[in-house]
Amino acid sequence: MSGALKEVRNRIKSVQSTQQITKAMKMVSAAKLRRAQDAIIQMRPYANKLQEMLSNIVSNAEGELGGVLAQERPIQSVLLIVITSDRGLAGAYNANVIKAAKATINENYKDQFAKGKVTIWNIGKKGYESFLKGNYHADATYKDIFLHLTFENVQACAQAAAKAFMNNEFDVVEVVYSQFKNAATQVFAVERFLPIPKVKPAANAKKSDYIFEPNKEDLIAELMPKILNTQLFKAVLDANASEHGARMTAMDKASENANELLRSLKISYNRARQAAITTELTEIVSGAAALQG
Repeated sequence: MSGALKEVRNRIKSVQSTQQITKAMKMVSAAKLRRAQDAIIQMRPYANKLQEMLSNIVSNAEGELGGVLAQERPIQSVLLIVITSDRGLAGAYNANVIKAAKATINENYKDQFAKGKVTIWNIGKKGYESFLKGNYHADATYKDIFLHLTFENVQACAQAAAKAFMNNEFDVVEVVYSQFKNAATQVFAVERFLPIPKVKPAANAKKSDYIFEPNKEDLIAELMPKILNTQLFKAVLDANASEHGARMTAMDKASENANELLRSLKISYNRARQAAITTELTEIVSGAAALQG
């Protein structure tokens, strides 16, 4: 019985140590989440308005004014920019992003994938490691962006994607990431990056237009790349906040589960200890009775 008691005591110590780690990770993620949440909340209205303005300009542009970045062509080759995290212990966050990317390929680009014309640029190590194990063309050029999360590093990825699109290396570019809602909720989204999506006017809607200074052609040529950089940076910030929110929630649940496990182990330990004491008392009483006899 002493061996069983020792085993339960060791399990209790192990669970307590694990619980200390999960609580510490929850606190770290909560601190990082606050900064990441502030960053995306400040960025999102600006980025959304820029995207809306760009889509309206491209939709109302005549002829080839929208430029190469807005040109739609038959889809022969596809680029997916998949944004995951560098670390695990974030619940199903990474798995859901990877699942969304695979579902997009199966639903929309199955023929291109069969021909080996689907390329995946990974931002975050977890996505790269997962796609590398499967039969996917995964590129690791930008997987370490989260080690130095700056606008310049994200801009390099956006510019490379735009350049590849203009050179006809890819006919469509999509971004797979998670939109941050709150610490417990992430919305996994697939957004068209290139060609620049056009806005379908509603029935009987007035045609929106802008007054341009200087001319429309120069402004579009100047604004398009900058707005695309901003859009990808917003997606990366969304993913960063989602990661910390998912990890904080997962570590909180792990700490609660550790409490439940500790309660169960302590009950088992007390029962085993009481059984050992009862056995020892029985042996003492039986021995005393035998001596008296």
